[in-house]
Amino acid sequence: MLVRWYRPVMANAPSNKSRAVALALCIPLGVFGAHRFYVGKIGTGLLQLCTLGGFGLWYLYDLITIASGEFRDVDDRRVSLWDPEDSNALTHGVPQELMDEIESLRHEVSELAERLDFTERLLTDPARRPASPGDSAT
Repeated sequence: MLVRWYRPVMANAPSNKSRAVALALCIPLGVFGAHRFYVGKIGTGLLQLCTLGGFGLWYLYDLITIASGEFRDVDDRRVSLWDPEDSNALTHGVPQELMDEIESLRHEVSELAERLDFTERLLTDPARRPASPGDSAT
């Protein structure tokens, strides 16, 4: 009989485990796999415990991935939030003030690009180029 474990995962949903706690466990106890036990990876936690963090290499890899926010929990969700209890990080999008500021910056960049394009066309047009003092008019 084949048993399949089904764990529903929301697309790109962050883990409910804290990145700060995982990092705090990994720094002093990472060679013993404490951070892996925390995120629910019991099997690899035991393996890391027996090999002393994969002779230090696995520990170093985990330390870097936790610090960068790419470490994954048992449900394959990224442990990326420093404080998963913060409801703003999970439920709210980007503030409207920030979106307005981004839109005004896009407008300004577009305007600058038009000015740059106009200046380049002016500089490359030989009919508009002023005569240099060394040129002689015959």
